[in-house]
Amino acid sequence: MQFSKALKVLAAVAIAFGLLTVFSGGRALFGSAEAQAAVGNAVPFVLWFNFVAGFGYVLAGVGLLLGQRWGVGAAVALAVGTAGVAIAFGLHVHGGGAYEPRTVGALGLRLAFWVVVAGVVWRQQA
Repeated sequence: MQFSKALKVLAAVAIAFGLLTVFSGGRALFGSAEAQAAVGNAVPFVLWFNFVAGFGYVLAGVGLLLGQRWGVGAAVALAVGTAGVAIAFGLHVHGGGAYEPRTVGALGLRLAFWVVVAGVVWRQQA
C-alpha cells in the first residue's frame, strides 16, 4: 500500500506528537511532586488515556510511514478512542467534576488530528 507525501508528513507528525505525549504524560504521572502539581486538576482517566495513546501515536505513525494497512486501523482506532474519552470527559465536566480548561483544547486538538489522519488514510486505501 502506498500513501501520499502529505500522509507521510502527517505520519511523521504523529510520531513526534506521540513522543511528546509520552514524555509529558510520563512526567505528569511519574514525575516529581512539582511536576505532578503543575498539572492541576487533571482528570485521571484522560491523563492515563493520553499517556497510553502516545505509544499508539508512535506505532500508528510508523505503520503509516511504512505503508502498512494496520496503520490505517490504528489511526481509526485512535480517532474513535479519543472521541470516546472526549465524550466521557464532557460527561465528567457536565457532572461538576474538576478539570483544567486547557484539557478541553488539548483533547480537541488530539481528536481533530486523528479524525483528519483517519479520514485521509481511509480515502487513500480505497
